[in-house]
Amino acid sequence: MLSSFLDVGAQVLVLFILIAVGALLTKLGMITEQGSRSMTDVVLYAVTPCVIINAFQREFRHEMLAGLLTALAAAFASLLCSVLIAELLYRKMDVSRGAVLKFAVVFSNCGFMALPLQKAVLGDDGVFYGAAYVAMFNIFMWTYGLITMSRKTELRSALKAVMNPGIIGTVIGLVLFVFSIKLPTVPASCVSFLAALNTPVPMLVIGYHLVHSDIRRVLKDKDAYIAMALRLIIIPAAVMGVMLALGIDSVIIVSTVIAVSSPVAAYSTMMSAKYGRDTQLSAGIVSASTLFSLVTMPLIVGLAQYLVS
Repeated sequence: MLSSFLDVGAQVLVLFILIAVGALLTKLGMITEQGSRSMTDVVLYAVTPCVIINAFQREFRHEMLAGLLTALAAAFASLLCSVLIAELLYRKMDVSRGAVLKFAVVFSNCGFMALPLQKAVLGDDGVFYGAAYVAMFNIFMWTYGLITMSRKTELRSALKAVMNPGIIGTVIGLVLFVFSIKLPTVPASCVSFLAALNTPVPMLVIGYHLVHSDIRRVLKDKDAYIAMALRLIIIPAAVMGVMLALGIDSVIIVSTVIAVSSPVAAYSTMMSAKYGRDTQLSAGIVSASTLFSLVTMPLIVGLAQYLVS
């Protein structure tokens, strides 16, 4: 449990340093509003699919496929339950504010923060099953998340939700894994380089918005506290309990718990900025939940490891 605490603490510290760099560059005038929007598009449309494809570049084994399907089912169930909770709590709230709080409850920082921790705690298998959660996360984000933030449900938006880089990357990654197709050296290197941007660029964007937000507002916001409690403690504990009761493989349980217990997704701020939602609330809740996760994640992950051992 101590080892998990140190791993998580180190990862959170890295994220906060990167956010601080983004804030400093903003203060120095090196990151502007237009620059922030451009970086957001780069992450959403180029980096995300490369992260997924890169994670599925491994040798096919039947037992791994069975485990992958289990991990996908667990991710789907946890995200669907989170959506139901968010809609129940915030369905009558102001559109801009409600969209941010719904997003905070449903979407964790499973790519930027969980994957490195899964690697440190569980090795390559942890990353593999973690990629399953990231894949399902992208399907939900580009459907439910997109509609929630944009408030558009017409046919054009529905098509955009289905035919988007996140889901396309998921399909490509699964095909490459199932058929054991290894990308040639040159395209594989390009995918890896773009995937490596998955942590620093979003943190710089959050740093930009953090300069223009007041975290004290979040710390005085009862609804924000409820959303963070659901995101960091209640939903992860419920997911862990159900998976333990079902007797699922220990590596899949711990990997899923790491993903579910991660703080509010950095995509929240990027999507808020893109669609004109409450960006200050989003930046504040991402930063505050990341700070609180320094304590909550080690406890939740450590408990999961203890119970499956």
